[in-house]
Amino acid sequence: MATVLDSNSFTRFSSSYRFILSPSLFHNFFHCPLKPPQRPLTSLLHSTTTTLFTPLFKDSKSHHAHHSSASPIYVLPPSPQTYVSDSNPSSLSEASRDGDFSAALDSFVYGLFNLLRLSARHSDIELARAVHASVVKLEEDTYLGNALIVAYLKLGLFSDAYNVFLDLSSPDVVSYTALISGFSKSNREDTALELFLHMRNSGIEPNEYSFVAILTACIRIMHLDLGLQIHNLAIKMGFLDSAFVANALMGLYSNCGYYDVVFKLFGEMRERDIASWNTVIAAAVKESMHDAALQLFRDMQATDAFKIDYFTLSTLLTACVESVAVMEGKQVHAHAIKAGFESNLSVGNTLVGFYTKCGTVDDVVSLFERMTVRDVITWTEMVTAYMEFGLVDSALRIFGEMPEKNPVSYNALLSGFCQNGEGLKALQLFLKLVEHRVELTDFSLTSIISACSLLADYRVSKQIHGFVLKFGFGPNVCIEAALLDMYTRCGRMEDAKKMFCRWQLKEGRSVAWTSMLCGYARNGQPDEGILLIQHSQLEGTMIMDEIAFSSMLGLCGVIGCHELGKQIHCHVIKLGFEFDVGVGNAVISMYFKCWNVDDAIKMFHNMPKTDIVSWNALITGHILHRLGDRALEIWSNMQKEGIRPDEITFVLVISAYRLSNLNLVDDCRDLFHSMRTVYGIEPTSEHYAAFISVLGYWGLLEEAEEIINKMPFEPTASVWRTLLDSCRLHKNTIIGKRVAKQIISLEPKDPSTYVLIANLYSASGRWHCSEEIRENMREDGFRKHPAQSWIISQKNMHSFYARDRSHPQAKDIYRGLEILIMECMKVGYVPDTSFVLHEVEEFQKKEFLFHHSAKLAATYGLLTSKHGKPVRIVKNILLCGDCHTFLKFVSIVTKRDIFLRDSSGFHYFSGGLCSCKDYW
Repeated sequence: MATVLDSNSFTRFSSSYRFILSPSLFHNFFHCPLKPPQRPLTSLLHSTTTTLFTPLFKDSKSHHAHHSSASPIYVLPPSPQTYVSDSNPSSLSEASRDGDFSAALDSFVYGLFNLLRLSARHSDIELARAVHASVVKLEEDTYLGNALIVAYLKLGLFSDAYNVFLDLSSPDVVSYTALISGFSKSNREDTALELFLHMRNSGIEPNEYSFVAILTACIRIMHLDLGLQIHNLAIKMGFLDSAFVANALMGLYSNCGYYDVVFKLFGEMRERDIASWNTVIAAAVKESMHDAALQLFRDMQATDAFKIDYFTLSTLLTACVESVAVMEGKQVHAHAIKAGFESNLSVGNTLVGFYTKCGTVDDVVSLFERMTVRDVITWTEMVTAYMEFGLVDSALRIFGEMPEKNPVSYNALLSGFCQNGEGLKALQLFLKLVEHRVELTDFSLTSIISACSLLADYRVSKQIHGFVLKFGFGPNVCIEAALLDMYTRCGRMEDAKKMFCRWQLKEGRSVAWTSMLCGYARNGQPDEGILLIQHSQLEGTMIMDEIAFSSMLGLCGVIGCHELGKQIHCHVIKLGFEFDVGVGNAVISMYFKCWNVDDAIKMFHNMPKTDIVSWNALITGHILHRLGDRALEIWSNMQKEGIRPDEITFVLVISAYRLSNLNLVDDCRDLFHSMRTVYGIEPTSEHYAAFISVLGYWGLLEEAEEIINKMPFEPTASVWRTLLDSCRLHKNTIIGKRVAKQIISLEPKDPSTYVLIANLYSASGRWHCSEEIRENMREDGFRKHPAQSWIISQKNMHSFYARDRSHPQAKDIYRGLEILIMECMKVGYVPDTSFVLHEVEEFQKKEFLFHHSAKLAATYGLLTSKHGKPVRIVKNILLCGDCHTFLKFVSIVTKRDIFLRDSSGFHYFSGGLCSCKDYW
């Protein structure tokens, strides 16, 4: 009965040949020391053995020659034509006498192939070396040499594989291709490229597997130039019709960012497999063409020959996450269930990420509990999910239950703390990581730098910077950008400026430039930000990408620099960025903040695509202009068009009720309660603060206080501060005093708290209490953020502080202000000294009042602008009552309109009236 040799039968087979070979020859043949082959086998064997086997080896090359040209990289041994029985030694002798010994040797060689396969499958290096030792006793066989190369490559023995290759007198395309493929996948891409060139110079033509192998090397080292040459060679040799080669080319162009070429190649393919579809879908996702990716999936489904796999589903879910395509993502989930892939670990992990972004925490938890197989990625995704939903305690719990943790897990916890404003917890965790010598990555350092930004602690920021320098990460865009942002958030603008000026990383220039702009705006230095933009324009170094445009437009909005904002908008249109949703949203916000409501609305309607941020910007703009009823109409349109609101939307809409011309408190109550029941959004501190503001506006202070006391979580200082401000407006010191105690207990070191309380006492005439508050501030070393007003004149920003005489034209400004005050007093203006927080003589109080920053800015604007043109002023904090009254009288005596934007919104002063109706 015929027998195919395996590892056991090989042992029996070798023993059957002992009658042919002498004992010494047998020992040398099967038990020689392991060493790389140095020369052909015939020179190693004794002459008698050589004579015996020579007839059998004459045709060994030709016997296997038909395999070498068409075989793939993974060499398969030929099946022997005749199988030799291992149970009857005499039959072997008889076979040899009859000239059938070559068939027996074929079976022997086939056994060697099987053993090489077993060695690779079971990672048995010793077995592979033993087979190699046996092979060197035979006459050279390229096919058997190729099998050795493949086995050694699979075992990770690249030097051994290469040595076998070097000892082949006539390596073929399979020999080269096996090595090129192995080296391409093991960080030896340069060697793979050299081998491919050597193969071409040797006159050996590549096959389709050779093309795939060399393209793999090009993909790994992003060698596009060589990839283009390989592409041309594939066309010339007619291999572009191979799906394998076309897929590899698409992978190269996709990795190098040439997605249009990927789509072109895909469209020209005669035959496609599932890898072709997966590659083009992945390319569409990388290019943020999420709708196209989903359409490709539908086209793929329409082709009966193809079925989805786990990679298809994972890629599509990524597209749904990035585009927040909730319904499409759920449809992909349904496909996963139908195709039996929901239990796949990769798909399950991607689904957790999808529902984290596009679902609820219950969706994520339910999915996690159904997963029968979990890995460290699954658990880390759950930590990230809880952090995304603001459930820090739950994230800590799941982190503690993790059976295995890696640096990514710790980074998820670290960044989650930062994301939820828990800078101190992030710092404490980081110290533990350092203490226990957990591996730190650049992401770890970026996160802890962000934590320092949250803490805004100068001393801690210096220590962390020192640690980063000592750690020696070298030039790193993410870390350097995080450090620069940390400087700006800690108020270290001089240090930030020095770092920016010596910035060496070209690829991070845009991020650094943007950080400086935001830093200037954040630290009350918007004029420096405008100078940076103008300086960059003159030098031709202005950054022009989506992030930079959004930042510049944002700064123009903060300052109210309308002309510069329009110029930047022109650049946006010229460079084609008007189709970017983020930039479009920044344009909308800029125009609203620069008094240009019409262009803001026009921009919204002209945008080819909008998102929830666009709608929020539209509502915000109308709220800034105190157009509450119009903001509520936009909210109604959103509901009609099926636009899903987010948390910010509800904060804005609730705020719009306060600005409505009608008392819509009942409607506001209904909306506040429907957030949870209808939209599944839990009210946060911001929602409560907005709702308290509405109740306070209509004088429902007792109800507002009761709602705060019944909040399901601890009220923040911002919620209490909203009620305190309402108490000031209604001069209710009884509730105000209770509220003040709550705020001080929560934020004992916040200067704005003391200012609010002092204002409350001053407004009710309790000067001794107000002065006590101010004295406490001085004793504790607190300083409130100074009031600043500015005006844009002749494309330059002119800023003023109270009693500021630093302006070059200060003398003219103060003289003009004196005249203006006297003219206003003639028509009824009476200075309101109750807003002066100093216990001084009455004439001194008036002196303080007369030189507030808003009055100085208004005077400068009137002196430098054309007659009949409105004066536009921006103030960084709330406008005081006396300045508000003064500007109403100024609009009478000058017959000029005055537009002022403060922290509460816009004031339009015209003919002695204000658009805020004296309530802000």
